[in-house]
Amino acid sequence: MTATTSIRPSTKPLLRALRSPGVMPPPIWLMRQAGRYLPEYRALRDKAADFLDLCYRPDYAAEATLQPLRRFPLDAAILFADLPLLADGLGQKLDYREGEGPVLEPIRNGADLKRLRLENVHRRLAPVYETVARVKAALPAEVALIGFSGAPWTLAAYMVQGRSGAEFAAAKRWAFSGDPGFDALIALLVEATVEYLDGQVKAGAEAVQLFDSWAGLLPAPAFARWCVRPVAEIVTKLRARHPDLPIIAFPRNAGFMIETYAEQTGVDCVGLDYTVPLVQAAALQAKSAVQGNLDPQYLVLGGAAMECAAVDILERLAKGRFIFNLGHGVVPETPVENVARLVEIVRGWRR
Repeated sequence: MTATTSIRPSTKPLLRALRSPGVMPPPIWLMRQAGRYLPEYRALRDKAADFLDLCYRPDYAAEATLQPLRRFPLDAAILFADLPLLADGLGQKLDYREGEGPVLEPIRNGADLKRLRLENVHRRLAPVYETVARVKAALPAEVALIGFSGAPWTLAAYMVQGRSGAEFAAAKRWAFSGDPGFDALIALLVEATVEYLDGQVKAGAEAVQLFDSWAGLLPAPAFARWCVRPVAEIVTKLRARHPDLPIIAFPRNAGFMIETYAEQTGVDCVGLDYTVPLVQAAALQAKSAVQGNLDPQYLVLGGAAMECAAVDILERLAKGRFIFNLGHGVVPETPVENVARLVEIVRGWRR
């Protein structure tokens, strides 16, 4: 899968906002817009044998992707999948346990790396590409389709730790040790991510997002080495195959390092977590589009508090290259009516 493709300029609001300032109304989609806050998602989840079955059955995963679009006039669908699927595609044993989330057989040294095979990725993840194709065929003409992957540091954190952990201590110790095995893991994940996203684009994804959910765990030198450089390499390699592909990255909790990230990775858009001050977000718009960054708890609360917070973001950022989103994903206890109201506020906005 090495052919070069080019995505033509689009009239879709989200794709325009990645390139041009002041798209009105600003496009909106929400991280984790498909998920447990929707009763129809919970019903679908009950049909699946387990979470991997939900992700790997294209009929189920496509349905989960499309469910929020039936309720809300959102400007993008994002592929329903999960970050550790790429580790599974490489051959790392992956399971999901109730109350624990993803559990992987840890990769802790160079010998463990031998279990991973880049050549397995497309075969194992072929159902994901079929999901993308099914969703693309079902989407309204004005709605964009976003593919995604975890960024190499975040994927490595899960793969080394073996599960989610507040500090990912084992992953950080291996990274900090200077062991070339960790460099080899990151290099493999760069190549695997390029292949995975390339497969999604060829199946119909019109933009892609890299989730670096654990970027904020690293001090500045390690952040530059394990977050910035691998993403910059992915961007270069993807652009060699798809020169016009819009690339969004979400380096959560990057703090003051987010400006360097925007400058040095070459992404088209930086996703902002809810800790990023709006004055800093506005300054970033000189370097890239920005996406964000309402705290998901405002969406749970709703009412005047949510509306004031959303309007503040719109007033500060909507005149630049901007996509409205949350500063992290929708949480399960979110009332559906609050999501509907937020979308109504954004879609009714005029500068």
